Amino acid sequence: MDLAEIFRVMRRRWYVLLPGLLLTGGLIAAVLLLIPVTYQSQSTVQLLNSPKATVAYGGNPFLSTQTSLTGMADSLARNLNSDDSVRELKSRGATGTFEAKIADNAQGPLMWLTVTGTEKKAVLASDRILTKYAGERLEQFQEEQSVEPKAMIRMTTIVVPQPPVAQTTTRLQYMVMAGGLGLVLSLVAVFYVEARRRSHPSKRAADAPESTTDSPDTPDSTGTGSGSGFGAADAADPAESPVTAPRSASEESAVERTIALRTPPAWARSAGSRSAGEPQAGRSATAVAPATEPLDEESTSGQRSHTGQRDR
Repeated sequence: MDLAEIFRVMRRRWYVLLPGLLLTGGLIAAVLLLIPVTYQSQSTVQLLNSPKATVAYGGNPFLSTQTSLTGMADSLARNLNSDDSVRELKSRGATGTFEAKIADNAQGPLMWLTVTGTEKKAVLASDRILTKYAGERLEQFQEEQSVEPKAMIRMTTIVVPQPPVAQTTTRLQYMVMAGGLGLVLSLVAVFYVEARRRSHPSKRAADAPESTTDSPDTPDSTGTGSGSGFGAADAADPAESPVTAPRSASEESAVERTIALRTPPAWARSAGSRSAGEPQAGRSATAVAPATEPLDEESTSGQRSHTGQRDR
């Protein structure tokens, strides 16, 4: 089935395709209503070495990027993602989902602090709360270890919380899935109905010959009903019947057509004129055949003329 045939079937079964397309539109609308648009805000922070550790670099913390700072950034990110930190953020008024991780392809102790939610203003406010809370947690870790203030690792904000950006990828995926599912179901319904419609005429055509052959009143080739026993026996074996027995109209016409194509000799035409006065129904079809030219075996069903031999 080519593309043109598919379009013809769809046009022919539009009354099945149209409800399917309406159902598909309903599924897409349901996705739009049930799955709201999500917004995301992100900030970037960096851990800096302590003032005591940067004395050798003239007090510039960006010149001292030790490996220990990256380890501290990983530990802080794991703590911010814990349930205790989430509860603390909720108590401070933050909403949505929170995520803290080391920045991708980072060359130093950089962290991404991300907040995702359904309201733009709330997402931006929550990201600010998360950024402030991350600095507080870093300071608490070091106070618990009794670290001197001059030796504490500090945090600075590289990128402030950005305005929320709509995240349509997930919503678009669900819309595509709903639309594809509805379209596939519609096409399946269309071709199912088309297959059912095409199978009905073939069944009726197959049942018609069976109804005619099974009828007991249908006449056979000999002109008698199929229910009569002697008629069926005579039609089954016409070669064993006597030569002088009258034949049916179909066999008579076949023999006459065969004799009409032959040119009999002069002496046979005189014999034919003598037999012309006999009734057509009682005359044997082989009586006018010449003795020297036997009839074709296919036209006379294997019988030879005995009357022609008596005339000779």
